[in-house]
Amino acid sequence: MAVIPIVQGKDNEILRVKSKEIKKINKKEFKKLFEEMRETMFKANGIGLAAPQIGLNIRVCVCLFNSGTPNEIIVDMINPKIIRFSDEKQIEEEGCLSLPNKFGKVERHESITVKFQDLKGNDQVLTLKGLDSTIVQHEIDHLDGILFIDRVKNSVPAMEQIKQ
Repeated sequence: MAVIPIVQGKDNEILRVKSKEIKKINKKEFKKLFEEMRETMFKANGIGLAAPQIGLNIRVCVCLFNSGTPNEIIVDMINPKIIRFSDEKQIEEEGCLSLPNKFGKVERHESITVKFQDLKGNDQVLTLKGLDSTIVQHEIDHLDGILFIDRVKNSVPAMEQIKQ
């Protein structure tokens, strides 16, 4: 498989467009795409990667859950949609493979339930919390043309909001 160049830049048009929903899943085509996205994500030391980050405006992402634990798992998602948000929120520092060396504090829901299709076109539902929840929210933002810097918490002093 091949490592795909990651699209970069806060004003890059590809990163600022809402991605199109997948109507029909070509299993062979998507299997190859997911393998390349995984390889690209790992090569860049990421924990999530959305299709727009590799130049494709389609609603697809890969997420690494339970990172650094024996229960680490990669989940490939087609047409992910958050169907439940917790009332509780958390503020954590985020970064992005498309904005190298930039970090900022972002408020996200502590837990979510996400519905998506797997490679076989079957509906899947996951309830996630903490970092795993943040990863999905961050990647779905990419699918909607939103970057984490658009969500940097205003209560943090300007100099600390986006570190370079």
